[in-house]
Amino acid sequence: MGTLDHVDLELLSALSDDPRATVVALADRLGLSRNTVQARMARLERTGVFLSFERSLSASALGFPIEAFVQVMVRQADLPPIIAELALIPEIVQVHGLSGPVDLLVRVACRDTQHLFETDARILAVDGVERTETSLAMGEVIGYRVKPLMELARRESKQSHP
Repeated sequence: MGTLDHVDLELLSALSDDPRATVVALADRLGLSRNTVQARMARLERTGVFLSFERSLSASALGFPIEAFVQVMVRQADLPPIIAELALIPEIVQVHGLSGPVDLLVRVACRDTQHLFETDARILAVDGVERTETSLAMGEVIGYRVKPLMELARRESKQSHP
């Protein structure tokens, strides 16, 4: 992934403000040509700046109001097949590999506490999973965000290229 310049950061900021903005609207807002915006968007997509174009959906709205984080300790040598097996469990909505005593942080969404208990048992049944510790998510206090990072990058970009 290359370095983002001031125009890229302005474009990303505009998209953050209005994720549904059209290329024409972005071009008008930023004072750029439509072709310039399209070319930059294509480059940003190619270089992996955009994580996903799918809409974020509420698990609760889908009937899964209980969210939990499951800390999973595994046999390190078996990590690839463990991850493949975990990917087959539909209640798992996200997994992060970690350093330290916990190997994987697994985010799950369930209908109720019994469903959570059953989902945890399915995770434990995966060959190579040695132990889990489950914590209920009581509420999201700061959601996933990159806007503050973008603002920091924009300020730093302006300071290094006045």
